[in-house]
Amino acid sequence: MNPTVSTAQTSRTTPFAQAFAACPLVAILRGIRPEEAADIGQALYQAGFRLIEVPLNSPQPLDSIRAMRKALPADAEIGAGTVLEVEAVARVADAGGRLIVMPHSDAAVIEAAKAAGLACTPGVATPTEAFAALRCGADALKLFPAEQLGPAVVKAWRAVIEPRIALLPVGGITPDTMTAFVQAGASGFGLGSALYRPGNTAEQVAQSAARFVAAWRALAGASSASSSASPATGGAQ
Repeated sequence: MNPTVSTAQTSRTTPFAQAFAACPLVAILRGIRPEEAADIGQALYQAGFRLIEVPLNSPQPLDSIRAMRKALPADAEIGAGTVLEVEAVARVADAGGRLIVMPHSDAAVIEAAKAAGLACTPGVATPTEAFAALRCGADALKLFPAEQLGPAVVKAWRAVIEPRIALLPVGGITPDTMTAFVQAGASGFGLGSALYRPGNTAEQVAQSAARFVAAWRALAGASSASSSASPATGGAQ
């Protein structure tokens, strides 16, 4: 198990890769409202999160993206989730978003995101979708839905997908379920309702975020200790 080996496919000098290296947990704020976005974004940032998405089926999502982009430091990557159409990419970019997250792997949307200079994490559920998305320039792969795929699928994918490609299970992830996925080769996670639900206060989100970050750091620490005590394998196992 080594959650620090797999990383974003992009160069470590890109903002997305730097944010991913700092903390490979993506906050999914479905249902957030613009008036609470800055406070919740700051709570997540202070807990250690650097990757935040506002799904486009949230109330006034572009306003929430603008609010967080204004409130958070430059090393936070703010963007949109549930991006279904090419036309939405430009609107997200105009709002200051730098990340496009999708539930599917529409090549046209991925290519539009990359052409606009944005990072893109499409949703994939099969190796065929995964490799097609990578050919289009995907920066990381969102394994969705994680409840259906499970750690066994992640392990099987790792036999053919290079360690440098980030695999992010999304769907039903809690601090307690992260271990099995990381042992199978997951690089990080997208976190939804276990991290944020509509109506949560910034204080509640801060508490949930702290639990997730602590769980991730514990896994990373255990992996580092294991790696130092045994020969390097060259990739996630």
